[in-house]
Amino acid sequence: MSRILTVAAAQLGPIQKAEGRDVAVARMVRLMERAHARGAELVVFPELALTTFFPRHFNADRAEADRWFESAMPSNETAPLFAAAKRLNVGFHLGYAERTPEGRHFNTAILVNPAGQIMLKYRKIHLPGHAEFDPRRAVQHLEKRYFEVGDLGFPVIRAPMGGLDGVNMGMMICNDRRWPEAWRVLGLQSVELVMVGYNTPSLNQAAAGFEAHHLRVFHSHLSVQAGAYQNATFAVAVAKAGTEDGNELFGHSIIVNPQGEILAQATSWDDEVIVADCDLEACRLGRTTIFAFDKHRRPEAYTSITAQTGAVEPPEWQG
Repeated sequence: MSRILTVAAAQLGPIQKAEGRDVAVARMVRLMERAHARGAELVVFPELALTTFFPRHFNADRAEADRWFESAMPSNETAPLFAAAKRLNVGFHLGYAERTPEGRHFNTAILVNPAGQIMLKYRKIHLPGHAEFDPRRAVQHLEKRYFEVGDLGFPVIRAPMGGLDGVNMGMMICNDRRWPEAWRVLGLQSVELVMVGYNTPSLNQAAAGFEAHHLRVFHSHLSVQAGAYQNATFAVAVAKAGTEDGNELFGHSIIVNPQGEILAQATSWDDEVIVADCDLEACRLGRTTIFAFDKHRRPEAYTSITAQTGAVEPPEWQG
């Protein structure tokens, strides 16, 4: 029997540094309305959806960046988004910068049900970039300066969504999608839908070597498609796109099925909604055959995955 959840990826065009939360939220409400008109029951927004991607900007005083963070959710600025979800009877995923009551800082995503209740929270674990100003870089990438490593693991929740009594849902953020360990931890919790927001530049500006432009999108899609296939799950990967603060983000938001196929893809550099009907019963094939973990996994052979971080050189062959 089919278990169909209609999901929308709500890609955002650029949010400039000078634009306030009210501008971003108003755009997201319009995207939610468009998604609802196309039958969507769950709308997925990108990473750091309320502001520009501020880690590209260096602040010598770390506290000066606190203006980009949310200390409450919902807040006065984000309340219209929660109200729209209730009015339209849709759930949503939102990425934002979180400042806790204790003064800790995280790159965070939440999953909200149509009643406006926060059901699940995730804090980004794989933080790319660097912590100090790098004079070699034309554009900084200071996630390690402004965020702490997430402390919630990779949780999955089973909860009602759309017309379904229970959907196994999990989240990751941007760089997490490139790490197979993140997908596997979600897969080991029988995840059926993974939501991932990202803000990824069209150019690799680390000055560490050449990376062809077309490979930026290819590697992003490859990571999501492989993660979905190898863990028998649907995935919704949603971007910011276009030229933001003078820097281009590549967009190309996608919805992927458990076979690794792209069901829908954004084609603009602006606000755009793509929608797909996700029959969650399609997850069953992979997880009961080639990726039946209980039958085929061999954890005793994988100990190096959790026992070490950096790679080590193998022993040299002695002829």
